[in-house]
Amino acid sequence: MPLQKLNAADDPAALPDFSRISRAAPLAGAFVSLPAAGLLLVLGATSLPALVVALMAAAALTIVTGALHEDGLSDVADGFFGGATVSKRLDIMKDSRIGAFGAIALVFAIVLRVALIAAFLDRFGAADTALLIVTVEAFSRFLMVWQWHRLPLARPDGLGARFGKPSDAALRQCVLIMLVLLLPAILALPLQTIAVGIVVAVSAAMSVAQVALSKINGTTGDVLGAIQQISGLGFLTGVLMVAV
Repeated sequence: MPLQKLNAADDPAALPDFSRISRAAPLAGAFVSLPAAGLLLVLGATSLPALVVALMAAAALTIVTGALHEDGLSDVADGFFGGATVSKRLDIMKDSRIGAFGAIALVFAIVLRVALIAAFLDRFGAADTALLIVTVEAFSRFLMVWQWHRLPLARPDGLGARFGKPSDAALRQCVLIMLVLLLPAILALPLQTIAVGIVVAVSAAMSVAQVALSKINGTTGDVLGAIQQISGLGFLTGVLMVAV
C-alpha cells in the first residue's frame, strides 16, 4: 500500500531535498545527543568512576546514530591513506569492508572521546558536561553543513548530487539555529572556553575539508561524517585546553 500524502505539497516518492532540510542539522545533533546527556546526568550522580560514565555516554551517542558518522570517518581514513589515485580512494571509500587505517581511526576517535568526556566530568560535573555534549553534537553538524555547502562534490553522480547541496538560505537558517543552541553553553560555561572550543572545531573542519580537496577533489557523505566526528573532538579538546 503506497504512503498517503500529508498535505498537497507532500510527495512520499520524492527524494530527500537536503537543500532545504539540512538547515535543521544542528537541531538533529542536539536531539540525538539527549540520551547520552541523560545518562551523564543520571550516572554522574552515582559513585561510578568518571571513565565508566563517559564510556556509557559515548556508547549511547554511537548507538542512537547507528554509528553513521563513525562509519564515514573509517571509510575516509581507509580511502585517503590506502589509495594512490583519486579513483582508487573513492572506490575504497565505497567498500563496506574496513581496513587497517579505518580501524585505527575508529579506535583513536572512540578512546579520545571517552577520555575527553571523563575529563569534563571531573572538571565541570555531570550537568555542565551533559550541556556541553549537546552543544558539541549540534555545532559539529553545523560545521558539516557549512563544508557541504562550500566544497564541490567529489562524485557528480553520487547521492550528494541526487539529493542536493544545502542552499544559501538553508545555510543562513542553519547558522541562526546554531546560535540559539549555543546560548545555553555560553551562559553556563566560561566564555573563553567555549570560544577556544569553537576555534579548534572550525580549524578541524577546515583541515579535513582541505585534505578532502587534495585527496578526492571534493566531498562525499563519508567526508561529511569525518568532519562531524573530528570537529566534535576538536571542540571538546579546545574547551579542555583552557579549562580551569
